[in-house]
Amino acid sequence: MLVLSGGTGTPKLLAGLRQLVPDEDITVVVNTAEDLWVSGNLVCPDIDTVTYLFSGLLDTDKWWGIAQDTYYTHEALASAGHDEVLRLGDRDRSTHILRSEFIRQGASLTEAVSRTACMLGARANILPMCDETVSSMITTDSGKVHYQDFWVGQRGKPEVLGVEYQGAENTSVTNAIFQAVEREDNIIIGPSNPITSIGPILAVNGMRELMGSKHVVAVSPIIGCEPVSGPAGKLMRACGCEVSSKGVMQFYEGLLDVFVVDERDGLGLRDLRGMHVAMVSADTMMTSAGKSKALAGVVIGEMV
Repeated sequence: MLVLSGGTGTPKLLAGLRQLVPDEDITVVVNTAEDLWVSGNLVCPDIDTVTYLFSGLLDTDKWWGIAQDTYYTHEALASAGHDEVLRLGDRDRSTHILRSEFIRQGASLTEAVSRTACMLGARANILPMCDETVSSMITTDSGKVHYQDFWVGQRGKPEVLGVEYQGAENTSVTNAIFQAVEREDNIIIGPSNPITSIGPILAVNGMRELMGSKHVVAVSPIIGCEPVSGPAGKLMRACGCEVSSKGVMQFYEGLLDVFVVDERDGLGLRDLRGMHVAMVSADTMMTSAGKSKALAGVVIGEMV
C-alpha cells in the first residue's frame, strides 16, 4: 500500500490504515518542500510527523512533535536572543541532529530518513519525495517567503499571490520510490493540503508519469468551500483553484480513479456528478481513532 502524505490530514488516515494493515506493508511518500535548516540542523516537519506516528511517539493532540516533549533548548536559545521560526522540542531536536549528521557524512535524504526511522522503531517504509532540495515559496503582498515563515512565522496572515516549488525543476524520482510504485497497483492521495503538501510531490520530475498506470484513490481535504484545517483555501485561491472538492479534483486532473468526499459536502456531491472519476461519500472528519479506521476501510474498499 502506497500513500502520498503531507503532515496534517493524511497522518490521521495513516493512523486508521495501520489498524487494518501491518506497518510493514505501508509505504509513505512524504512532502519535503516544507523542510528547512534550523540552528544547523535539517528539520523535516512532514517526515517527522509520519515517522513519529509509526514509532508511537507522535503527539496526537497537536499532530506534530513528540508527546510530552520538553522545550528547554528552544527556550534557552530564545533567552540568548536566537530566534527559531519553529518551536522545536528537545527529543524532536535529537531527530534533526541525527538526520543532519547522516547527511553531513554523505547519506542521501532517503538514506538519512530510513536510518532515523529505523532507530526510532518505525517499521513502515517512509520515503522523502526526492533527494534534492525543494522549497514551497509563498509570494505574499509583502514579498516571497518560505512556507514555514508564512504559516508559522507570520501565522498565515499575509495575502497570498502565488506559490512556487523552488528547485522542483532539478528533481528526479528516487530509485526507492520507483521500486515502491512499481510494486503497487494502488496509490492513495491523503487528505493533505493539495497545494503545499501533495503538489510538491506531484511536481517531482517523473512522478505524475509513474503514477499514470496506477489505480489512484484520493480523499478530499475540503468540505463545502472550506478546508478541514490549515491554509489550503487561501493557497488554492492564489493558484487559481476553486476552494471546493471540485477544485481539488481538478488540481489532480488526469491522476484520479476514485475521489472520496465528505458525506456532508453537499457542494461536492452536487458538482462532481458526471465527472469521469468514481465518487464516494464518507465521513472524512477523523476526530477519533474509530473514525480514522472507518475512513481507512472505505479507502481500502475502493482499491483494486
